Amino acid sequence: MPVPWFLLSLALGRSPVVLSLERLVGPQDATHCSPGLSCHLWDSDILCLPGDIVPAPGPVLAPTHLQTELVLRCQKETDCDLCLRVAVHLAVHGHWEEPEDEKKFGGAADSGVEEPRNASLQAQVVLSFQAYPTARCVLLEVQVPAALVQFGQSVGSVVYDCFEAALGSEVRIWSYTQPRYEKELNHTQQLPALPWLNVSADGDNVHLVLNVSEEQHFGLSLYWNQVQGPPKPRWHKNLTGPQIITLNHTDLVPCLCIQVWPLEPDSVRTNICPFREDPRAHRNLWQAARLRLLTLQSWLLDAPCSLPAEAALCWRALGGDPCQPLVPPLSWENVTVDKVLEFPLLKGHPNLCVQQVNSSEKLQLQECLWADSLGPLKDDVLLLETRGPQDNRSLCALEPSGCTSLPSRASTLWDDDLGALWACPMDKYIHKRWALVWLACLLFAAALSLILLLKKDHAKAAARGRAALLLYSADDSGFERLVGALASALCQLPLRVAVDLWSRRELSAQGPVAWFHAQRRQTLQEGGVVVLLFSPGAVALCSEWLQDGVSGPGAHGPHDAFRASLSCVLPDFLQGRAPGSYVGACFDRLLHPDAVPALFRTVPVFTLPSQLPDFLGALQQPRAPRSGRLQERAEQVSRALQPALDCYFHPPGTPAPGRGVGPGAGDGT
Repeated sequence: MPVPWFLLSLALGRSPVVLSLERLVGPQDATHCSPGLSCHLWDSDILCLPGDIVPAPGPVLAPTHLQTELVLRCQKETDCDLCLRVAVHLAVHGHWEEPEDEKKFGGAADSGVEEPRNASLQAQVVLSFQAYPTARCVLLEVQVPAALVQFGQSVGSVVYDCFEAALGSEVRIWSYTQPRYEKELNHTQQLPALPWLNVSADGDNVHLVLNVSEEQHFGLSLYWNQVQGPPKPRWHKNLTGPQIITLNHTDLVPCLCIQVWPLEPDSVRTNICPFREDPRAHRNLWQAARLRLLTLQSWLLDAPCSLPAEAALCWRALGGDPCQPLVPPLSWENVTVDKVLEFPLLKGHPNLCVQQVNSSEKLQLQECLWADSLGPLKDDVLLLETRGPQDNRSLCALEPSGCTSLPSRASTLWDDDLGALWACPMDKYIHKRWALVWLACLLFAAALSLILLLKKDHAKAAARGRAALLLYSADDSGFERLVGALASALCQLPLRVAVDLWSRRELSAQGPVAWFHAQRRQTLQEGGVVVLLFSPGAVALCSEWLQDGVSGPGAHGPHDAFRASLSCVLPDFLQGRAPGSYVGACFDRLLHPDAVPALFRTVPVFTLPSQLPDFLGALQQPRAPRSGRLQERAEQVSRALQPALDCYFHPPGTPAPGRGVGPGAGDGT
């Protein structure tokens, strides 16, 4: 609905300036351009999709400058809408590629090549207009004759009439070409507001003053304007006549905006956001911000408006010392409101907190997210373990004055390839520096005892066999039975086999990732070996991970540890740590070793049962002598495995050819 003339007069001022605004008659949009150019406006709006920047094939027209002008679009003599006219100035950018004949002979090319240089230039220019709640994109076709094509020179402008906008609104305009050869131009303009909508302060309160006639009915709405997503309504009411709306100063935030409109059909709505630069509003925003823990590792920031900030983990001691940022080894993370963030934690601790700073590096927010579920602060000390380039490790205790070096270690909170964080009870850590000498002596004795204990444990481990962690993809129930038969057969040897089939209760309680991480860590620390049992399903999962970096959904059960294990297995292969700690295997007639992804063939891959002797030899301790009983043990495993193989490859009711141990055991097709 057109805005009454007296409202425009109030907004623009009773002066000759109002009378000088050009009036456009009729509702239709139009375009015109500089002399010598030809232009055309598409009949309907288009989608606002700028697309990526592409190389220019030669000389192209490009927008160089945006210019706006307020005009009036009038239905009647005294009923007009405020409208924004936009002029786009254009220039010729780019150049013709020099023909190969000219490059080679230094002369003019064939005369047929000259024709494109004498042709006119055409361009499709997009104008994108945004003014809450309106967004539009229009397309202008422009043609420049060859006589005006001068490289790097302006060729004139094309003018669009016009974008309608509400009084008091902020208008944003972009311009680019289709295809887009350069970064788009942008322009922001604040349109004049109505003087009968004012904001005034009275102590701790803020007054919205609306000076309208007593018989005027209008709507008033307060909302939070969001950078991303729709606005969030906060308050709405229909009112009559002059009003004074009182807001508490604690309700002010930078994105709080006001919308006013007459209660008439198709009325124009006026929007203002008067608190963007208000210091009280910015203080209130940080006070209203809250950190919310979603899971052990994930959390998000709740706030009315967007916040330019960074966050990091910190450690808060029981004595009330300032929370010490754990940077390094962790790093600051950019924070976006309502976007889930994650920290690489294995377990939570009540002393772990999240602190957030603004763009000026001033601490604004700090919350100990895990204290609600894990209880009050503990009298613990945080130990930091770091690993050097040669895998040498050092341990230090985090104190207010810095990190005090210690030759010890404890139970981990966080872990990755750079190091770990450990939490220890304070009564096991002597806090005063004068006692570090005694601590060093005690730790030396403990380290000596640990070395002796490790040697003793190593001897015991050698006697009870090497640890082996068996990983597989649960393709189907028949394959799981086959895996169970292999694991049971290997247990008859001096091997300690771990497989998720035998740990379903722990797997359900801890989750596949945590269970596998603990098993892999324990196996490798004891000098054991991880066996990757490849099947068609396992190969598909590995290929999916290598291609996308994530494991998509598939028809796998909740206990499929192979899917969960890939996030930790892949780094060992990518960083060259797998040889000596991993072996691969697959069953004859089910999968050829060449089908295994090349990355995993950097370790030996054996076919079973045809290569059982070599497979069992790879499972022995690295420095263990080759036993003369290896062939006997291979036949023992083959006999235990054969019924499961027959059942899998030849279900009951079908003939099963005989198979045995040897190079041709899997070829009975």
